[in-house]
Amino acid sequence: MNNPLFQALSYGRAFAEVLKERVEESLTDLLSDLGKLDAERNQWVQEFIKEVETRAERDANKQGNASRPITIDIDGDDNPTDLQEMIDNLRAEIASLKAELKQYRDSQN
Repeated sequence: MNNPLFQALSYGRAFAEVLKERVEESLTDLLSDLGKLDAERNQWVQEFIKEVETRAERDANKQGNASRPITIDIDGDDNPTDLQEMIDNLRAEIASLKAELKQYRDSQN
């Protein structure tokens, strides 16, 4: 191995072989880890779904045992009104309150 050209080729070939083996090993490890992560993610999702279903069923059973649902009467009267009319009334009240708030702020300045 006195010829520098043959020596350089030998080192180049050895370098390429070692590099190929290391990249192959690293890629195999990476793909293995990705497979494990995917399996763990799937298991986590399944457990999460089961927990959500369990809590939803438990909550539904609690609601089923309640005497009646809680309702809020916005109008204060017993006559149900049109939903759009109720929304319009609430918007009008909000606009009125905004105007009063603006007057108050202006008077403070």
